[in-house]
Amino acid sequence: MPMTVLRNDTFLRALRREPTEYTPVWLMRQAGRYLPEYNATRARAGSFLGLAKNPAYATEVTLQPLDRFPLDAAILFSDILTVPDAMGLGLSFEQGEGPRFAHPLRTEDDVARLAVPDMHELQYVFDAVSEIRRALVQDGQQRVPLIGFSGSPWTLACYMVEGRGSDDYRTVKSMLYSRPDLMHRILEINATAVAQYLNAQIEAGAQAVMVFDSWGGALADGIYQTFSLTYMQRVVDQLKRSHNGQQIPVILFTKGGGLWLEDLAATGADALGVDWTVNLARARARTGGRCALQGNLDPIVLFAPPEAVRAEARRVLDDYAASGSSDGHVFNLGHGISQFTSPDHVTHLIDEVHGYSRQLRQRA
Repeated sequence: MPMTVLRNDTFLRALRREPTEYTPVWLMRQAGRYLPEYNATRARAGSFLGLAKNPAYATEVTLQPLDRFPLDAAILFSDILTVPDAMGLGLSFEQGEGPRFAHPLRTEDDVARLAVPDMHELQYVFDAVSEIRRALVQDGQQRVPLIGFSGSPWTLACYMVEGRGSDDYRTVKSMLYSRPDLMHRILEINATAVAQYLNAQIEAGAQAVMVFDSWGGALADGIYQTFSLTYMQRVVDQLKRSHNGQQIPVILFTKGGGLWLEDLAATGADALGVDWTVNLARARARTGGRCALQGNLDPIVLFAPPEAVRAEARRVLDDYAASGSSDGHVFNLGHGISQFTSPDHVTHLIDEVHGYSRQLRQRA
């Protein structure tokens, strides 16, 4: 992917902890069911997988939130379960029930057969990355940077063993405690696959990558370090940190991971995503300013009246500014945006983040 001048590089500068004119903002799951235009495209695609596996549709929905809101980054439209799907586990999405695998990992033989997938099985993802990069270019300049992503080795393992989402992770955690050898084999394969997957996204044009450890917070202290953090470290160690002369930042996000911020910062990640249970100023102090921080508005705030949304946005920005600087902060939600969110409330949020963060810098 040839180098293109970025019209708006605020997000990348924030990840490098460089001064910015305002706090950049993007939203986890920003291309999603809360947007009527997304629902229209998904209907044309016929199914979620039909949408995710078609580069033209994936490009269309990736750009939809950028056309509606002045966001500072685009994120590839895909799903975290593409990697285990390519491993032959038989991914499907049941209406109203979420993802399911036809062949979950339940026995020693299941785990023995597991292998890192051929990345050609995921070419549709890499084609989407390249197509999105091209579509982001207007008048010779790229509008905003493009983020690639993957699920973490542990989060992927949760779905691969449970066969679907879970409230208590009983099956996967039972395997972890009773047969740690099997769990380590799954996680070793996943870590290698995730690193290869993200590197291929980088080669296709992703300018930053994020690892979603959505279910790491379900683990006990000590167990988290052994079965989630260790394997995210392996991913980070294998990633391309530069490509075509450009630094490629990596963001790690463990939902419910506030207890382990120091451990996460020690991985060498450029930024940590944090959920709404974390105070940003204390998080910056605990991590010693070694990495940028991303977050951390509770997504349910977006159901409040617009003035309350704006007030909560200011509170998050004030929390970070209390650390003594506004540099190194990317505003985001503490998890994905709800499908029932009003797009008008998102407009208020982004306007307040941009406007108020400029005011904070003028006061400093």
